[in-house]
Amino acid sequence: MKVGEHMSQPAIAVSPTTPAAAAMKLIRDKHIRRLPVVEDGSLVGIVSERDLLRAMPSPATLLSVWEIPELLERILVRDLMTRDVITVTPETPIEVAARLMVDHKIGGLPVEEPGGHLVGVITETDIFRVFCSLFNAAGAIAVPA
Repeated sequence: MKVGEHMSQPAIAVSPTTPAAAAMKLIRDKHIRRLPVVEDGSLVGIVSERDLLRAMPSPATLLSVWEIPELLERILVRDLMTRDVITVTPETPIEVAARLMVDHKIGGLPVEEPGGHLVGVITETDIFRVFCSLFNAAGAIAVPA
């Protein structure tokens, strides 16, 4: 089985100049946990919900309610993203992607075509679905769709 058969696509991505607040809204609206960061058609990083939450003010902040939105507009994805991104291709075996995620303690990998074009994301949830379908096909468990 290949990553391309099970990845989430198309990839929902942002640019490095996307404000952190806009990226967080996208993550919440789309019910995802990470966003590839693309500039001029090339993957330059990835930002996770956790990265964005770390940048958000604490509920105990001394900032006024009017200062917070202005501050959040100044924090950009490029200031929070991970730049050294581990990627896979659509032809990568699913078990290799799973091993990369386990070894590097990450929950998802951007999927790039050999030319560097971002085509999707493979996540731990996508891989769990594959394993559940394998077990279900073997008659080991019944998983509701």
